[in-house]
This record gives sequence, structure tokens and C-alpha cells, in this order.
Amino acid sequence: WHHARFDLSSGCTLDPWADDAEGYDVELRNGEVWVSPRPPADRIEHLQRRLRQGLEDRLTLVIAKATLGLLEAGAPAADLVRTGLSFGLANRAGGWGSGLTVLVAMANVLPYLDEADRPMALVHGLGFVARDSANQPPRFVPDGLVGSEASEDRLVDWYRRFVDGRNAAGAERAFLTLVRGAGPARAGDALVAAATDHVFIDEGHTIDFINKAYEALVLLDGAAQPSPADVLSSVVGQMAGATRAEEMMEWRHPVDLTELSDAACARLESALTAGAGAAPWTDEQVSDLAWSLLGEDPAAIARAVPDALARGATPEQVARAVALAAGLRITRFHNRNDHGDWDQVHHAFTTANAVHQAIARRATPELIRGVVHGALRVYLDRFLNIPAAPVPSATSGSLDDLATCWEIQGAVDAAGAAVYGFLAGGGRRQEVVAALGHALLSEDAEFHWYQVFEAATRQAFAWPEGSEESALLLVGLARFLSAHTPTRRELARVVDIARRLRRGEALYEDA
Repeated sequence: WHHARFDLSSGCTLDPWADDAEGYDVELRNGEVWVSPRPPADRIEHLQRRLRQGLEDRLTLVIAKATLGLLEAGAPAADLVRTGLSFGLANRAGGWGSGLTVLVAMANVLPYLDEADRPMALVHGLGFVARDSANQPPRFVPDGLVGSEASEDRLVDWYRRFVDGRNAAGAERAFLTLVRGAGPARAGDALVAAATDHVFIDEGHTIDFINKAYEALVLLDGAAQPSPADVLSSVVGQMAGATRAEEMMEWRHPVDLTELSDAACARLESALTAGAGAAPWTDEQVSDLAWSLLGEDPAAIARAVPDALARGATPEQVARAVALAAGLRITRFHNRNDHGDWDQVHHAFTTANAVHQAIARRATPELIRGVVHGALRVYLDRFLNIPAAPVPSATSGSLDDLATCWEIQGAVDAAGAAVYGFLAGGGRRQEVVAALGHALLSEDAEFHWYQVFEAATRQAFAWPEGSEESALLLVGLARFLSAHTPTRRELARVVDIARRLRRGEALYEDA
């Protein structure tokens, strides 16, 4: 097969891309050939070594075979994710990047996927880590300020000042001292404070990376390696060098949105105090707030977040409203826009989802500033809804209709109508997410696709089953995926080869 060469006595390949074959003991007894399997003493450890080798050599086939083998052998998915996290953190000097983000996103959505698609999701995530780390220098984590007597508040102040001055080395040492002494929660407050000291930095990726790093700690579940300090400090260098929206023309002219943002953020703490005794908000009020954020008055949009908090909305509710508004920009994205604008409109949504997940975990006034920034970014994307694509109105539909949408470029509205009709007819959103997940994993997906899929899934499930909000978010996801398909679908073919090799099937015969 592709001229691969093997040592027959061991089964090891001389061409690593082909992966090792299984070796067997053979005896000749009275003219008969007797073959005895001789699996490795520790099958899981052997497959973990093969997975690490696949990551090191960027061999998708090896990664796929090891992933399938580990899951079949009973290894929990968390073990594979831990291997990918350890590799990605150690082998990318720039720290946290798109590869680790995809891996954590796929780990987060595993429960929403069909069981048969879960191995593929892990292969996508692990393969992305391998590609993102390829040809990169390794990452060496520096010491903190050994022997320092600086207080936690002083370390936080230093960290924020060093990020503000783009001093990555000083920021990392101060942060490592903080996280090792005060723990992940206090360090996380410093991370989000430094990120929201500026407006919508790095198109929102920084907030998303911070959130994904904390979600990685949950997936690691107390494992000794990689340590919380290694995981969380990986976002510091990127944060210090990130672009800041206040440096961008569209945030300054014709309306200075950064001034509106500063004024709204200055009211957050007093608004939280004022709203503490107010009646709790309903989902209907949260939805109304989201639709109001699609308006044309930037000053009103900036005021909307502190006003809602002062009237009793919780930080989680205002964050969910902004995420819904950002998702509606995708749902109402018109085909008259340039195709590249799909990448423009998705940033507000994935960032708003990250802020919502982070606030649900630990809300701070500094983090809530990210809600204000997200609302103003939704305002900036209003031109992508001029004209706005109509919201689907079908009362019935079948998910089978989606199959043709992935085969024809531009079947965006048909995909949205199929999903909306299915849900309007009483279909369950779990089935929709599983179908859309299968479509995603069948393609050679790009970074933003994984982000949008995870964000739409988590936001759809943040609303009640059968709600209009949940349906519209999934319509937006279906439209986004349809706009980008079909691809060459090479990855799916590699995984199919890996599966057939493991079963001992002939590769070039029909199943």
C-alpha cells in the first residue's frame, strides 16, 4: 500500500505514515501453519504511544487508528483529550491557539453527537492540534517570581499593567506567581480583567481562548499534568500582543464606540447593586433584550446592558441575550453579502458564547465589561443584515432534506428552512445538533466552523426545549455550515481507511 515497508517479525513499519502492523507468532506443525495473536502487554499504553507519535509526526492516519483503538479498548475520551492538551501546550511556543481550542470544543460537544460520530470528533480535534503545532518551537514555561513577597493585589496590578504595555515576558512571570500562589479562580479574574481593559481584543479570540483554557481544566479533572499554571499561562503571550478594537477605525468613526463602552462599563457595579432587590427576569424579557440589541442606536445599545442589570437581570441573562443577538446576525445573514463576510459575522457570536460560559462559571464586574463590548460588536455587524434574510416560516420539515444542502454550494436558505420546519413540527433539537454535527465532521472543516458549531449548540441548549430562540440559533448554524460545503472530505476518507484497517478489511473493495 503506497510502497510501505514492514519488518515482518515485529510488524513495525519503516515508513511511519503507514503505522505499525500487528505481529503474530507463527509455527509450522506437521505441515500445518499455526498463528497465535500476541497483543502488547498493555494495549492502552501501546496505543497512547502511537497517538503521541501521530501527533509528533502530524500523521492523521496514525492519530485516527490510535483514537479508534483506544476507544475500543475502553479508554475514556478524557484520556485522549489530556494527551492532546499536553502535546499542544508543550510544542507551541506561542501558547494557546486554534488547535487546542478545536480540541476542547469537540470534547465539549461529544455528549450532543451520535455515538458513532464521537471518535471522528476526537480525530478532528487531535489532528488540528498536530497541524497547529507543526514546525513550531517548543514552549518553555518560565519560573515565577521565586521568593517574591508581593501581595495578590500587587501581582494582579503588575499583570494588567504589563499586558497593557505589551510586555509579554513580565506579564507571564507575574501571572505564574499569581496562579501558583492564589489558585486558578483568582488568576482567572486577572486574565479577564486584563482582556477587558481593552475593547474586543484580537477579534474576540482572546476571551475565547481564556474560556477554553478554563474548560480544559475541567476536562483534565485534577490531573497532575499539565498543571493549571501551564494551561492558564499559555494565553498570556497572545493576550499581550493582541490587536485592540480601540485601535481600529470602525470603533472610532463615525461614532466613538469606545467612549460609549467606557461610559456603560462605569455603571456596571452600581447597576448590579441596584438590581439586587428587583424581580428576576423571565426568558421572554431576555429574548426581548436580545432583539433590541439589533437596533440602530449605538448609545442605546451600550446603555442596554447596565440598564438591564439595574432592572433585575442577572449577569448570565444579559450575557445570554448578547449571545442570542449575535447568533441572530448569522441566522439573518443575507446571501447578497460577500462569502468572506461569514467569517466577519461569526466573531461576535463565538466571543459572546465564551463570555456567557465564563460568566455562568464566575461573574465579575470586569468580565461583564465583555458583555458591553459584545453588544457593541453586534451593532457594528448590522450591515451584514441589510437586508436581513427572512426568518424561516415552515411548519414542518425533515432532516433528510439537509443531505442535498451539503452537496450544493449556496443552499443556505434551504438548510435553514429544513431545520426550522423540523423543529416547528415537534422535532427535538438533540436530533438537529447530531445531524449538523455529522455534517461538520464529514467535511474538512476550518477553525471557525468548529467554533460556530460549539457556540450554537451550547447557546441553543441554554434556552428551553421547543423555544423559538433555540430554533433560530440552530437555523443559523445550519445556514453557516451549508454556506461552506462541500469540501474535498479528505479527513473523513482517512478515518474510514483507519477503521477498515483495524477491521482487517480490504481497502479497495466496497463495504
